[in-house]
Amino acid sequence: MSTPFASAAPYYARYRPPYPREFHTLLADRFALDGSQTVLDLGAGPGTLALPLASLADHVYAVDPEPAMLAEGIRLAEERGIRNISWLRGDDACVTRLCLPRIDLCVIGGAFRRMDRGRVLADLDEVLAPRGGVAVVESSLHRAGGPPPAWLAVVEEVRARFLGPGRPDGVDPDDLGDLLAKSPLSRVETHLWDQPVRHTVDEVIGLQLSFSSSSPAVLGDRTAAFETELRRALLDHDPRGTYARTLRIAAAVATRPRR
Repeated sequence: MSTPFASAAPYYARYRPPYPREFHTLLADRFALDGSQTVLDLGAGPGTLALPLASLADHVYAVDPEPAMLAEGIRLAEERGIRNISWLRGDDACVTRLCLPRIDLCVIGGAFRRMDRGRVLADLDEVLAPRGGVAVVESSLHRAGGPPPAWLAVVEEVRARFLGPGRPDGVDPDDLGDLLAKSPLSRVETHLWDQPVRHTVDEVIGLQLSFSSSSPAVLGDRTAAFETELRRALLDHDPRGTYARTLRIAAAVATRPRR
């Protein structure tokens, strides 16, 4: 039987918005990425972070517990001719058992919220190079402090009919710095960006199927009906079929304190 994360993998790879260019520029500047570094992408999914970082590193280790996510990442890497990523099955509990070389930078996306954060940060302290660090990046559903766009309420109403009340997978990025400051990597700087995004109706539907809470494995034989109902509701709301929002991207970069 397909798991929520396995069935979400192809939709995740296709429909999740990429992180902004500013985030990759920040990492390149902060860690002097010049093609000689070793990067670990922990909770890599289909390589949302690993793939664009490959051109800045000597080697990237992309680690995820879900084989279907790794398979999507391997497929995308082959399509793009990227050959310096190792795709490894594992989770946050196995960081010190992966027999990795010294890591110059570890990046973690939204999977950070599902990790044992205290333990994984202590384990990363063991595998990071002396000047290495961790960068955690997350996105919220809409711009902090502003109302969500009206079409998101349409999506939530359809989700509630099929899945019960509750919002799709999302995070509150505001306390990233506090979480990291309590770790051995307690020298923390935080950054925020607003990222405008426009979706077609197909992209909105695909995005919902990319969430573990509304993946095809969760919807089961109601998947086709969910897609039909969501398409109808969105086009009734706005027949133009274009849906805009602003994502708030939060990144926290953590290194060891200076001595």
